[in-house]
Amino acid sequence: MSVSEVAGRTVAGLSGQSIIREIMASGIQFVISVPDITTSEGLLRPLAKLTDPRFIRVCKEDEGVGICAGLSFTGKRGLLLIQQTGLLDSINAIRGNAVEYNLPICMMVGLLQKEAGVPPRQSKSYGVRIVEPILDAMGIVYQNIEEDPDVAKIRPAIDKAFADSKPVVLLIGQTPK
Repeated sequence: MSVSEVAGRTVAGLSGQSIIREIMASGIQFVISVPDITTSEGLLRPLAKLTDPRFIRVCKEDEGVGICAGLSFTGKRGLLLIQQTGLLDSINAIRGNAVEYNLPICMMVGLLQKEAGVPPRQSKSYGVRIVEPILDAMGIVYQNIEEDPDVAKIRPAIDKAFADSKPVVLLIGQTPK
């Protein structure tokens, strides 16, 4: 865990290994991903080296939404690992597959350019600021994962998504180390 100083307060870092442990504990069998600067070093690369969960690279985020939808129909658990630019690019696929068909599409979304310790809605980055309001408008449940204690939210969120057959977004607010 890394620690940094933000606006006069200490902000603990985020451990990629702790996130991976929660992903595995939640029964995720497939991680589908487009390369993502925010999570590359601490999360994406270590996951790509594992044999379980199986790692699938895709060219476009909406392809990942479709793959996660197909996996849910077969009783398999998938997790789409993208950044918010890809989430925004895939809104129609998410609307059609996850929201309208009530599918448990789980998305872990790196918030590119989000400042540590700053709530997403207060970010200086427009692309970060609009994510939560869009998810609210779509009725998609989300969790902010900013520091290591927040990692404990991952498994319950994924389990609830599959139990209720609803999408969930896990917003990764710092670069995992």
